[in-house]
Amino acid sequence: MKKLARDVLQQLIDGSAEPVFVSRIDHPDWPVVLNNPAFASISGDSEVLNKPLADVVERLLGRELALEISETVRGRHETSIAVELGNREFLLVLKPIQSSSDGNEEYYAAFWRGGGGASHAGDDEIQQALLKAKRRIRDLTRDDPVTGLLNERSFREVLAHDWAVASREHSSLALVAFKLDDFPAYLDVFGRHAAESCQRRVAQAIRRCLRRASDVAARIDTADGDCLIVLSHSSDESSVNEFASKISAAVRELGLHHPRSRGARFVTVSFRTTVTSAGADDSTDEGFLQEVISSK
Repeated sequence: MKKLARDVLQQLIDGSAEPVFVSRIDHPDWPVVLNNPAFASISGDSEVLNKPLADVVERLLGRELALEISETVRGRHETSIAVELGNREFLLVLKPIQSSSDGNEEYYAAFWRGGGGASHAGDDEIQQALLKAKRRIRDLTRDDPVTGLLNERSFREVLAHDWAVASREHSSLALVAFKLDDFPAYLDVFGRHAAESCQRRVAQAIRRCLRRASDVAARIDTADGDCLIVLSHSSDESSVNEFASKISAAVRELGLHHPRSRGARFVTVSFRTTVTSAGADDSTDEGFLQEVISSK
C-alpha cells in the first residue's frame, strides 16, 4: 500500500466510531495492516498490526467463527455475521477490497457494526436465520458429506490459492496425508455405515488438532482409497512431523475397536508429510499434492 494512500486511509478509519481493521490477504497469514482506536477498545489489544487475521479473530470470537471467517476470506466473499463480544452484539461485516494502485494487492476490511442494542428481537432472529441458511447452502457445496471436512474440489481451490500467495512471497507450505490403517478390513467387518461413522470420528479428531484457523483439512480420493489431508503454512519439517504424530495419537486415543487391524486392536492412521518452498524449481501445487498422496 503506497504511503500516501495508507496515511489517508488511516486518518479516515481513525476518525470512525465504528471498529474497523484491514488485512492484506495476498500475503501469507493475512496480516492486519490497519486498525483504529475503536477496534482496539473492543479487542483490548492495540498491538494487532502484522498479526495474522485468523489469530486475531480466533482470540476474540473463538475457533469455530475463525474457521468460518477464514473460509469466507479464501472464497473472496462479502458477508455479515452476527457476533457477541464483551456483552455487546455486533454485525461483523467482511468485505474484499481491491487496490487500484496495484492489482496484486488484495485486502479485506472488517467492520464491527452495531453494539447499541437498538435492534428488535424479531429482526435479530430473522437475521440469524438468514445467516444460518446462507452458511448451510455454502457448506453443502464446500464440505465432504461423510467427514464434514472440505471436499476435494474445495481443497484444491484452497491449495491453488495458498500456493499462489506462497509463491509470490517465497514462503513454504506443508501437507500431511493420513490413511486409515487396514480400513478395507474394517469395512468388511462393520459395513458402510459404521465405516463412514469411523471416518467422521477420525476427521473430527484431526480438526480438533489443527493449530491455526488458516490450517485446512479435507477428504480426497486417491488410487489407494480415501485420504484425509491437512494443509498448513509451515516451513519447519520437524514441527510438521510432530504435528502429524499428535494427530495420529489423538486418533488412537479414540479407542475405536478394529478386530482385524494388523498393528493394533484399535483404529489407527499412518501419515506422510512434505514441506516445500512454493514455486521453487518449477514446482506446482498439483505436484506438491501428488508427492504426499502417491504410494511409494
